[in-house]
Amino acid sequence: MDAAGWLRAHRDAFRLGADALAPDGRVDATWKPLGELAQVCATVTRRTAPADPLHAWARDLLAFAWRETDEGALFVRMQRQEPFSTYPLEVYAAFASAGLRHPGYERAVAALARCRGWQLTEQDPTRRLGVLAAQRHTGVRHTEAGNRALRRTWLGGLPEPWTFERASGYAMTHVVFHLTDWGRATGNGEGAGCVPAGLAAYLTDWLPPWLDTCLEAGMWDLSVELLAVAGLLPGAEAAPYAQAWERVRAAQLPDGALPEDRPRAGGPVPGFAHCYHSSLLAVFAAALTLARPGRDPRPAHDARSAHRAHPPNNVLGVLG
Repeated sequence: MDAAGWLRAHRDAFRLGADALAPDGRVDATWKPLGELAQVCATVTRRTAPADPLHAWARDLLAFAWRETDEGALFVRMQRQEPFSTYPLEVYAAFASAGLRHPGYERAVAALARCRGWQLTEQDPTRRLGVLAAQRHTGVRHTEAGNRALRRTWLGGLPEPWTFERASGYAMTHVVFHLTDWGRATGNGEGAGCVPAGLAAYLTDWLPPWLDTCLEAGMWDLSVELLAVAGLLPGAEAAPYAQAWERVRAAQLPDGALPEDRPRAGGPVPGFAHCYHSSLLAVFAAALTLARPGRDPRPAHDARSAHRAHPPNNVLGVLG
């Protein structure tokens, strides 16, 4: 079974339980997985042709995730319970980017966003960049310039490359995801149209050694996030990443799941909580990588079809 097949087989693990709306509910175990599923599927539906089996996979799971939110009605209830939490808007924005909207929720959050309490919520710069992107998706007006938040991020400061480590790595990948609307802001046919040239050049130089470091450490989750970033950079050549895809493929479990990190020898087999995110991001990175040669498959289906006649097996092997 491949990563996409494993995710489909474990679809029910993404369901929202009764604790999703509990005051002491665990957001990381309920809304976060569902939102990440929606985020990845929204991009895959945009970056694949309708005839592609991966497109149907993403469309079906996106519809499932939307039904779990009662077609947006649960966001209204969540925001009422936690008026100044931004995570409901961030999850909702993934659906809105795919055209799944709840006008009542958008009116409610627009009213909240006018409050000083919302505007002054303290967040780290990378998270702030994501919230600003979520507000744009829902038409929520804001006065903060995105480039100011970008300059305050780790990546925005063009740090010394040797300061890269796990936390800064995740911050960096998410800055790129937010700038490119998770690969959906295609601009002139390239997802990296929203990454400033200086940052793109910096990443093109340093992604390969950072990726090698993560692969050597068995950090599969961060590795596939870096591969997703590579799929969003116009200057990133495919050759430096071919071996990385082989190593990711080799790291998959027999059932197709990709663990977040290399399992301990003799330890238990990683379960859903330790595999869903890395498996999702492996599909995400693969879809972005496969979409690059043909660019956006909707207006350029012929180019993508020609590419698919000779697909990169090291990428397709992750999908199955």
